Formats: sequence, structure tokens, C-alpha cells
Amino acid sequence: MAQRSGSADLPLHGGRVPKWLGERMTRLGAVMCEAVIHHYGRDELLRRLAHPFWFQSFGSVMGMDWHSSGITTSVIGALKRGLTPLSGELGIHVCGGRGAHSRRTPHELTAIGERIGFDGARLATVSRLVAKVDSAAVQDGFDLYLHGFIVTDDGDWVVVQQGMNGDSKVARRYHWLSEGLKSFVDQPHAAIEGANQGEIVNLTDHRAEASRQGQLSLLQDLGPDRILREFAALDADGAAPAPAQPLLPHLVMPAHHDVRESDIVMRRLHGNMAAAAERGPEDFSDLLLVPGVGARTVRALALVAEVVHGAPCRFSDPGRFSIAHGGKDRHPFPVPLKVYDETIGVMKSAVRKAKLGREEEIGALKRLDDQSRQVEKYVTGPSLKEIVAGEFDQSHLLGGRSVFGWEPPPDQAAGAQGKKA
Repeated sequence: MAQRSGSADLPLHGGRVPKWLGERMTRLGAVMCEAVIHHYGRDELLRRLAHPFWFQSFGSVMGMDWHSSGITTSVIGALKRGLTPLSGELGIHVCGGRGAHSRRTPHELTAIGERIGFDGARLATVSRLVAKVDSAAVQDGFDLYLHGFIVTDDGDWVVVQQGMNGDSKVARRYHWLSEGLKSFVDQPHAAIEGANQGEIVNLTDHRAEASRQGQLSLLQDLGPDRILREFAALDADGAAPAPAQPLLPHLVMPAHHDVRESDIVMRRLHGNMAAAAERGPEDFSDLLLVPGVGARTVRALALVAEVVHGAPCRFSDPGRFSIAHGGKDRHPFPVPLKVYDETIGVMKSAVRKAKLGREEEIGALKRLDDQSRQVEKYVTGPSLKEIVAGEFDQSHLLGGRSVFGWEPPPDQAAGAQGKKA
């Protein structure tokens, strides 16, 4: 996954993450990171955070708006809150954030470096340089407002930062990864995520090497005043525009808030559901005897397990992962808090026992993901509309909640709609 490139639309959304969701995102995000580190190591977690498709799916499975720019802010915030208390154990540190928090990143890196033993001052310079490249060397119409820097005890790092274009109401997310990075100004990005906003000045593209060298030569030979006069003369003559830069592969996150079948690879979702139905009773027999933990939780765990174990190609449809725990704005359905809490409980139990050498539960999650891929080749299932309708029907029984409040029983909701009409 190192040095991947891409782009995607991320619609700008206002509002805040409610406390009841933010606290759960903190717990689930941290324990999922623990699971990734347990199975694959810290470097693999960095690679996944540098992958824009995985990052969006990670936020979706935690109940954030599946397609929006808000996933970036909320995920970085949740990881900072959840992983900081575990930094001594896991050897991973989350710095920065949005606004004023982003400007404190160099100071945080220097302080952590002094405590842990890596060159924090050098990484503070890296932080400033990464921000400068994405705000100056890549002039794409987006103003940076978030900068997250995640670093390990070994000094390896990933940067996730985001800018917004207020006119188009679109955000662009940038991913950097230290692994394999040879230059900060020659194709350094692991990925660029965001909408194509027309012609982009990208001086970090490998094809811009001649341009970078030419600009340095002009500055040395002519000086800034002469360059400005020459530029004014070209502008007056109506010079032909430069050819558009070829578009990079991109994930298009649609503007519509509802999750549609066109947003999901349904065979994968049916595979998740079938694996939960077939594997759940066998691998989670003891768990299913606990009051309140049932098939719906195992279905959510199938999607969580895929985020922990899935290959890069599995995350082309981030909307699918919102089927695990819904969304705070009732899209695709209200967040089922009982299921969410049970998911966190199962994950914490599995990770805790794995640390003690008891791999049964965490191994069951891995088998759940393996089964999903095996059965998706031939299983069928209900339509997305039917799945979502079923979730709304039982939402009040599962602690359904959104930014609009607790979800009432369907008959009460229908009665309220009738009164409004």
C-alpha cells in the first residue's frame, strides 16, 4: 500500500460529533488499532492509515457519516484520545488535529522525541515541510485546516491532513507515509484524496522535475523582479494555457447522504451477512449465550473484522461498512448503541485475551473475515432497501440513536409523521 496515489470527492459537512458517539468511536477505534498491531504490527497500521479507501471505511464502521469530510476530523480525534493512554504499551503516538491542535504538532513531536528517544526536532521539521508542500507546492484550491501526525517509537510515521474549498463545498484529504519516501518534493504522497477542481499546480509530481529546476534557474539568473516582468508580458500576450495534468485514479464520494445500492458492492455485503450467520453460532457459541449479544452483533463484527484484516481492494465501497453501526444522521439508519457497545465489548475481550496468549476469540474474528470472502462468491441476500428497512424496524429495540434523538418504535414514528401532515 506504500506510495499509492488517488483522489476522491469528500462533501463538506457541518456540525459536531455528539458526545455519545465520540466516546464510542474512541473506544472502538483504539481497540481495532490494537487488533491490527497484534496481528500485523505497527508498520501495517501506518500503511492502512495512509490508504484513503481504508481510512474512509474505518470511519464508516465507527458510525460517522460514511461519505463526508467529517470522517477525517473525527477519526484523527478518536485515535488521539484512544491511543494516547496506550502509547507506552503500543509504541504509537498521535499528534496534531484540527485548527490550533495542528499548529502544536511540532511541539508535541519534540516532546515525545525527548521522552522516547527518536529525533523529535527532525520530525517537527518534517511536519512543517509536509504542511508547506500541501499548501504551497500543491496549489489545488484547498486551504489546509487539519494536520494529524502519527509516529511510532521507531520514528516511522504517517501524516493525514485535509483542506477545504469553501466555494465548491468539497474537502481534499492528503496522506503521507514515511515508508519508501525518498523526497518531499518528488511524488511523495501515499495518496491524495479529493475532487478534481480543474487545473492543478502540482510541483511535487515527478513530471514537474524540469519545472522545479527551471524555476530555481530563473530565480538565480534573473532575480524575482525580472521574473515578474516576464510573467506580466506573457499574460498580456495571452499565452496558451498549459495542458491539463492527467487525472489520478480516484474514489468518488457522492453528495447524497443516503446509502444506495450503487454505493455498495452487494455481493461483499451478502458475504459479510452470510459469514455471520454461518460462522457466528460455531465460533461465538459462548458469546451468544451472554444476554443481549446475538446475531446482529456478530453481523457488525463481520464488518469490523474486515477492516482489521481485509486487503486494500476490499475498501472501494466505504458505504458498506456503515451497515455495521449506522450513522449519526440516520443514514443508513440510526446508530444501534446496544450493538455498538457489544461490538466494543467483544473486541476488547478478544484483544485482552490475545495479549495473554489466548487467541480463541481474536482467531474467531479472523475466521469470520475469511468466511466472508469465501461465501460471497455464491451467496445472495436481501436488497439494501430491505436491509435498511429491517434496521429501522428494530432500531428502537437496539438503542437506536442519532443527532435527532432516540429512535421511537415504528408506530410512534408513523403517528408523529401523521400529526405533522
